[in-house]
Amino acid sequence: MACGTLPTWTTATGPAGGSVPAGNAPVSPPGEAHPCAAATTRCDGRIEVPLDRTDPRSERITVAFTWLPRKDLSRPAAGTVLADPGGPGPALPAVPALAEALGPVLDRQNLLVVEPRGLGLSSPLTCPDLDLERPESVRACAGHLGPRAAFHTAGQTVADQDAVRAALGVPKVTYYGISYGTLSAQAYAARHPEALAGVLLDSVVLTGADGRVADPDPVRTEHLAVACASSAACRRLPGDPAGTFAHLVGRLRGQPDPAVRPLSLLALLHSVSVPVVGREINAAVAAYLAGDPAPLRRLAAMIDGIPSGPARGAELAGVVAHRCADSSFPFDWTASPDERRAQLDRYYATERPYRPFTLGDLGGKASGWQEICAGWPAPPADPPVPPDARLRYVPALVLAGDFDSTTPAEAGRVAERFGATVSRVRFGGHNLTTGPAVDGCVRAATREFLADPAAFQGTPRCDRASYAAIGTYPRGAAGLRPARVPGLDRRQRVTVAAAIATVLDAAARRDPHGPIPSWLVDEPGLRGGRVAFDDRAGIVRPADVEYVTGFAVTGEIELPPRPAQAGPATARLQVRDGTGTHRLVLTFPAFRATPDTAVSGTFDGRAFTGTVAGR
Repeated sequence: MACGTLPTWTTATGPAGGSVPAGNAPVSPPGEAHPCAAATTRCDGRIEVPLDRTDPRSERITVAFTWLPRKDLSRPAAGTVLADPGGPGPALPAVPALAEALGPVLDRQNLLVVEPRGLGLSSPLTCPDLDLERPESVRACAGHLGPRAAFHTAGQTVADQDAVRAALGVPKVTYYGISYGTLSAQAYAARHPEALAGVLLDSVVLTGADGRVADPDPVRTEHLAVACASSAACRRLPGDPAGTFAHLVGRLRGQPDPAVRPLSLLALLHSVSVPVVGREINAAVAAYLAGDPAPLRRLAAMIDGIPSGPARGAELAGVVAHRCADSSFPFDWTASPDERRAQLDRYYATERPYRPFTLGDLGGKASGWQEICAGWPAPPADPPVPPDARLRYVPALVLAGDFDSTTPAEAGRVAERFGATVSRVRFGGHNLTTGPAVDGCVRAATREFLADPAAFQGTPRCDRASYAAIGTYPRGAAGLRPARVPGLDRRQRVTVAAAIATVLDAAARRDPHGPIPSWLVDEPGLRGGRVAFDDRAGIVRPADVEYVTGFAVTGEIELPPRPAQAGPATARLQVRDGTGTHRLVLTFPAFRATPDTAVSGTFDGRAFTGTVAGR
């Protein structure tokens, strides 16, 4: 292996999925080619760069990277993909996921991933006992780091990336940024246009007029209308979705319900990209206001179970340094921390960014980067994207999901800076290319673009919709329309409709077209019984579940095998209704954005085929 031919360096090579401690990775002296440039398999390396690039006498820090040479070594590389998975956070743990996303692209393209300075293996910043929920802990961390924190910015990060590019002898890169990595992509384009062959942005981070991160609105009630728009049943609900939701928030302010906290409602708004939430939230809100609290209480209980990320840890110091340096906030950086907090209080009172919620609804205080960074030192005059920067037109693909915190229309403004148009992913969420449920259309477009950006044409239109939002929750047989099934009597057709409604409700919690609430291993049935989820076997097991009062369903629902994401599902059930217990076998298409459900199967051994109307 060529990476190990120079005896003064320790080699660190291996398969794409492996990892190598930074202390064992090869380092190149400044100005010399890095040994990884000659590697034929994965090479984990380091370079040394100045902490302060404006001071030639500055201390040196280490920047780690991973280099995956193209698989086809019989001919020159078609190009190099510089990938940034975002965060901000350590990038190297994402190498396997990035390699999977690129797939056959890596036959001809190299892959370069650089660990951002101050994070992971790149001279990490640390603060003992850092707790982001305690302002005094954040201030203590700032004092502990001193002036070093100011040199951890997007501008410095992309300078490090470009230094690695140069050390490897790569003439140009196609920048592939995800989430916060799209900020770095914009910063790289502004500072190193001569080294840019193309750019792919997945889930855009916006910058404001000052060139710093402009956080999106913390409340996106417009997502409710997006989820509802294509469903006739949902559109029949009274009022508009955002107004109905605001009415609910006001109702709960005067009549609190411990099972539906305002913080739970805010979390549901942030989770409309979870298919079960998008499918149900509008109907659940309307049902609550109409006197049926069970559906919304069930959704709230589900969302309250989300495992929360760490708010404390020494390694978060680097994350805070980057986020605070790169962002714009509604306070004056020249003010003292106490004055900044007073400015935030005035901002919350006058602008009400959490509308329709008040701060009182949310426990009396806001949470977010503005609260954390209010106690941080003022950033340097180095915004990620200089306000006067004119980004060079290069081949660009910008992917934006309907349910991302940055809307497709907002992402389109960034696309225009590269001379491109945004590719809207219908019902898509955040992180479309390596997230928990990657769409085949998105993956194909990503690979086609990165394989040859200059040859890519058109604007992909990918569709992640896998449900038609429901409009009602039937409380009994009177709320059901009998299935359209020849050969069965009316009562039997009502039982089929109740069974399908129960099965679709249970299966929706494992819809693979978006984030799956995998923390939910079981949950109560809507009006009785319990549902268990066996993800290893791909089976959902209702036990005496009453989704519709008077119809208790027990059995197994076999979902389509992953990663197919769609296909026929089969339910083998015992349904107890007012006439006795019946054995049903139902086969139906799972996870389809259609109002009605085609079903075939048997009812107590009698074969049938028909349709169940949506609700």
